[in-house]
Amino acid sequence: MMVETGHFALVLAFALAVVQGVFPLAGSYRKDERLMALAAPAAYGQFLLVLLAFLVLMHAYVTSDFSVRNVAVNSHTLKPMLYKIAGVWGNHEGSILFWAMILALFGAMVALFGRNLPRSLYVRVLSVQALLSVGFYLFLLLTSNPFERVFPVPPEGNGLNPLLQDPGLVFHPPFLYLGYVGLSVAFSFAVAALLEGRVDPAWARWVRPWTLIAWCFLTIGITLGSWWAYYELGWGGWWFWDPVENASFMPWLVTTALLHSAIVVEKRDTLKSWTILLAIIAFSFSLLGTFLTRSGVITSVHAFATDPERGVFILIFLLLVIGGSLLLYALRYDRLQPGGLFAPISREGALVMNNMLLTVGAATVLFGTLYPLILDALSGEKISVGAPYFEITFGSLMIPLVLMMAAGPFLRWKRADLVGVVHRMRLVLFVALAVMVGGYFIAHHDENHRPLLTALWFGLGSWLMLGTFVELAERIKLFRIPLGDSLSRLGRQTRASWGMTLGHFGLSVMIFGITVSSSWQTEHLDVLVAGDKIEIGGYALTFNGVKPLAGPNYTSLAGEFSVTDEAGKVITRLIPESRTYASPPMTTTEAAIHATFLGDLFVAIGEGQGQDAAGRDRWSVRAYYKPLQFWLWSGAMIMVIGGLISLSDRRFRIGVPAGRKKTTVPADAKGGKVHAA
Repeated sequence: MMVETGHFALVLAFALAVVQGVFPLAGSYRKDERLMALAAPAAYGQFLLVLLAFLVLMHAYVTSDFSVRNVAVNSHTLKPMLYKIAGVWGNHEGSILFWAMILALFGAMVALFGRNLPRSLYVRVLSVQALLSVGFYLFLLLTSNPFERVFPVPPEGNGLNPLLQDPGLVFHPPFLYLGYVGLSVAFSFAVAALLEGRVDPAWARWVRPWTLIAWCFLTIGITLGSWWAYYELGWGGWWFWDPVENASFMPWLVTTALLHSAIVVEKRDTLKSWTILLAIIAFSFSLLGTFLTRSGVITSVHAFATDPERGVFILIFLLLVIGGSLLLYALRYDRLQPGGLFAPISREGALVMNNMLLTVGAATVLFGTLYPLILDALSGEKISVGAPYFEITFGSLMIPLVLMMAAGPFLRWKRADLVGVVHRMRLVLFVALAVMVGGYFIAHHDENHRPLLTALWFGLGSWLMLGTFVELAERIKLFRIPLGDSLSRLGRQTRASWGMTLGHFGLSVMIFGITVSSSWQTEHLDVLVAGDKIEIGGYALTFNGVKPLAGPNYTSLAGEFSVTDEAGKVITRLIPESRTYASPPMTTTEAAIHATFLGDLFVAIGEGQGQDAAGRDRWSVRAYYKPLQFWLWSGAMIMVIGGLISLSDRRFRIGVPAGRKKTTVPADAKGGKVHAA
C-alpha cells in the first residue's frame, strides 16, 4: 500500500504543478491577485508531495521490496545499505524522480526566498518552473513509472551496476543533478523576464545567486565524477572526453560565461539580451545531457540505455523547451535595449571576450560529442572523436581565455588604458616568460614529448596565479600605503571580490596540476611474483603477493605492496583489489593510491598470468607516479570555496530589501519634534 501512496503522491504533484504553471501565470496578465496568490502554496505543496514519493521509493529500496520492478532490477539483499540508498538515483526511473524532486525543491526555494521580487516577476518565475516540472512528471507517469509492480515477485533482485557501488558515485550524481536542475531557476528568470519584456541590473542581481549555486554544485559534481574515474576504472586517467562527461562540462562552461555576463548587466546595464540567451543555453545543455544519457543513443559507463520510446519523449520535451524559449527570445528581442556603451579595451570588453571564448569552447565540445551520432544517423558510418580533437580545439581556445582572466581585473569599466595595464603587469609578464623558458628546458631535458606545450601551460599558470596576487595587492595598495592600512583594506574587501580572487587562483592551481601530472607522469607495467620490487617516482614498491578477501556482495583478490622511500624507510602499504560481483556479474578494479601534496603513487592489480618456473603465481601490475595530481582536485575545491564565499556576499542576497516604512512617533508632552523611524 505504501508504494501506491508514493505513486498517488506523484500524480497529485503533477496536478499541483499544472495549477502552479497555468493559473498564476494567467493571473499575472489579468492582474488577478487571487490567482497569483496560488503560486507559492502550490510550489510548497508540490515539493512536499514529490518528496513523499521519493521517500517511499527509498523505503522500498531499504526494505528490499522486490514487488517493485525498479527495486528488483537495481537492488539486492546483500548490497550494503549505503548503496541501497544510492540505488534510488542510480537507475533511470529513480534518477528522473530525483531530478523532479530537486526541480520542485528549487521552486519552493524561489517561493520562500524570492518574496521581495517584483510581484509579477515572482509569479512568472514560479509558473515557468512549474511548467518544467509538468514535463518531468509526465515523463515519469507515462514512460518511466518508478512504482510499477512486478508479478510474480522475484525472491532476489538483480543488483546495482558494480561500477556505481562506490562512495564517489553515491555523492557525484546528487551534486551534478543539483547543478543541472539549479540552472532551471536561471532559465525561469530568463523566460519570465522575456514575458515581461524587461531586464535591468536588479534582475541580474536576483539571478546571479541562483546561477552561482548551480555553478558550485556543477563544479563539485564534475570533480567528484573525475575523481571516481581516476581511482575506480584502473587506468589512472581522470578525464576521457566521454560523451556524458562532456554533457556535464558544456553547461558548466556556459554557466561560467553567464556568471560573468550577469556582472556586466548588474554593473553597466548592458549585454542584456546576451545574458538572457546564455541562461537559456545553459539549461538547454543540461536537458541535452539528460537526453544523451537516457535516450540510448550513446554507450557509456554513465549512461542509462533505455528504449526508444523514452528517447523520443525526451527529445520532444527538449525541442519544446528549447524551441519555445528561443522563439520567445526572438519575439521579444527588440524589447531588450542594449544599455550603456563601452570601448573594446575595457572591463566590459574583456568580459565579452571571456564569454565568446567560453561559449565557442562549449560549441566545439558539442560538435565533437554529437558529430559521431549525426554521421551514424546519416550514413551509418561509425567513428569516434577522441582526446586529440578536444585537446587541440578546446585547449587552443583556453589559451587566450587564461591570458584575459589575469589581465581583465586590471581594466577599468567603460574605457581602459592598455599601455597602463601592461605597465602594471610587467612583473607578472616577466616572471611568466621566465617560467615558460625554464619549463621548456626542463621538459626538453626530460625527453618530454610536448616540451613547447608543457612550457606554454607552465607560463600561463604562472601568469594567472601571479596576476591574481598582483591584482589583489593593487586593490589593497600594498607597498604604496603603510602595511597596517593595507591589511585594513584587505579585511574590508567584499566577499564577492574574494570569490573572484579564489576562483582565478583555484584555476591556476588546476592548470599546474594538469600540466605537471600529464607531462611528467611515469608508468610501470610489469608481471610480478611475490618478492619482486619496482621503483617509480622515488619510491620502491615490494610486491608481497595476492590474497583472497570476501566483501558483503563480492569476492576480491587483493594485492599487497610495501612502499619505501629512497632511504629504505617504510612509508605505507598499498592494497589494490580486483573485485568480482555475482549480481550482476562483473569484475572491477579498485586502485590503491598514496596521495601527497607533491604527487600520487597509483597501483592497480590485474589478472593472474599463470606461474613461473618455480611455481609462483604471476600477476600483472600497473603502477603510476603522477606529480602534483592533488593540485588538480584542490584547485577545483578552491574554486568552489570562492563561489560559496561570493554567494555569502550580502549584495547577492536573493530578492531586494523591502523599503523601510516611516512611522510617526507622537510628539512628546512638551511638544517635541516628530521623528521618523
